[in-house]
Amino acid sequence: MIAIVAGIPGAGKTTVMNEVLKKKSINVVNYGDEIFKIAKERNLVEHRDELRKLPYELQREMQIEAAKRIAKLGNAIVDTHCTIKTPFGYLPGLPYDVLSILKPSRIILIEADANEIMERRKKDADIRVRDEESAASMEEHQLMNRIAGMSYAVLTGATLKIIKNRQGKLEEAAEEMIKALE
Repeated sequence: MIAIVAGIPGAGKTTVMNEVLKKKSINVVNYGDEIFKIAKERNLVEHRDELRKLPYELQREMQIEAAKRIAKLGNAIVDTHCTIKTPFGYLPGLPYDVLSILKPSRIILIEADANEIMERRKKDADIRVRDEESAASMEEHQLMNRIAGMSYAVLTGATLKIIKNRQGKLEEAAEEMIKALE
């Protein structure tokens, strides 16, 4: 089974998954890390946050290559983004050809309050380079993820689960994810 877990940067998807891994043994692969490895192999970027600024066609090519690498793993949770906010607009994180390769049976969106996300991003400022984003922009991005997530579910027959990662409620979010993965 391939399960997609997505959320905007700072929503806490990786944190929730790490909590899940304390209770459930499952392979987790970060889609962005796989794309970054490909970009580094091609000497295209130095930092992961530069990926979204590459030309669209190049991003798409690397998405497909990363999906092929991940599909070979079999059972896994794929830590990714439903949409990527670029200077050109929203890029689907999982276009149809990528979904066709991965064939997910579960799609899980991790969401959080925009103000909580802002605070989390401030804490990550020393390890991640991100553009400034307003609360309204983050809410729009989460809405775009819902739209994309449901579209992905329709195309693949996967289920879509939305999990709220509220401040101080990490264990609740992890328990919800465990249930969604059953």
